[in-house]
Amino acid sequence: MDDWGPEKVVCVSDTRTGMRGVLVLDNTARGMGKGGTRMSPTVDVQEIARLARTMTWKWAAVDLFHGGAKAGIRGEPGPDPDHPERKEEILRAFARALSNEVPREYVLGLDMGLTERDAAIMRDELGDRGAAVGLPSALGGVPYDELGVTGYGVAEATEAAADAIGLPLRGARVALQGFGAVGTAAARRLDEQGATVVAVSTSEGAVHDPQGLDVPALLKLRAESGDACVHHYGGEHLPVGGELRADADILVPAAREDAVDEDVARTTSARLVVEGANLPTTPEAKAVLAGRGIVTVPDFIANAGGVVAAAFSMDARYSPFRPEPAQIFTTVATRLRANTVQVIGESRTRGVTPHEAATALAQERVREAMELRGRLPRGAAR
Repeated sequence: MDDWGPEKVVCVSDTRTGMRGVLVLDNTARGMGKGGTRMSPTVDVQEIARLARTMTWKWAAVDLFHGGAKAGIRGEPGPDPDHPERKEEILRAFARALSNEVPREYVLGLDMGLTERDAAIMRDELGDRGAAVGLPSALGGVPYDELGVTGYGVAEATEAAADAIGLPLRGARVALQGFGAVGTAAARRLDEQGATVVAVSTSEGAVHDPQGLDVPALLKLRAESGDACVHHYGGEHLPVGGELRADADILVPAAREDAVDEDVARTTSARLVVEGANLPTTPEAKAVLAGRGIVTVPDFIANAGGVVAAAFSMDARYSPFRPEPAQIFTTVATRLRANTVQVIGESRTRGVTPHEAATALAQERVREAMELRGRLPRGAAR
């Protein structure tokens, strides 16, 4: 806890279903709390608090008026063959337990382990059209995963960053950790931009080809086989984590937190790291990368495409009109490219890392909002 937050931590449970969950409202000076809801067997309060803080900076960095928040459910997100209704029961119990906060203080959304149908279930449980975003298009929502807005934004930020450091994206070798909703969309867009994707990983391993993977073929296999797609594709197969050490010009960690550690930072051949996941680089690794002159685009800059789409969804929750995808993609590209260039420029001007420059920019915006609303701690400099 510090002067930024969190403002509120709500831990919930349900004895009948075994549901355990947490909501963290970090800082709402710029608007109501908004951030995805994740489901994982390892979810804990500290993890969700870290992610809620990232959302505070992400909303401020992209200059959209919501506050940082995050929610998590401890549990296995995959289907339970012995109890197929279990996930729905847990989701409904979680939504009911947060009925005092949702949707007045927080709006449920999508993150790791949850799908658009899961968002629909939680909205149904609370009986309020404003309770969740990330809904299926049939319910008037913006289907983030189907559209791939976050991964698209990661690729746009990658191209802008590559241009800023004098690395032509066309022909640049890219290693991508994670081939889920973010990774697949990023790979598709990077391939369209002319990059050479040389390594991709899922939870079951990685596939590597120094001459470049056939991204459309791999996407087709992903649709057919899920994470097992890496076993059905030719080329060199690597264990999980091997993709982080593949010879590449650009590294895009788009899976989980703390994937890029000191060892990876010391050995990577990449000139550019673009954080597609939330918190994928340890603090120690950031220092090593900076010391080696490797530019890192922070997560709350690179993967902010999802929050741009969420902002459109938040605005349209009670509207009969569905947001237009073309407008969302245009806004994602414009904002993320501009933010990426600004942060890299500020880091050079101030002699700090891009993370430090981006955090300073976001903090200035949040601090101004806190001052205007009378929320600064007593005695704080104004």
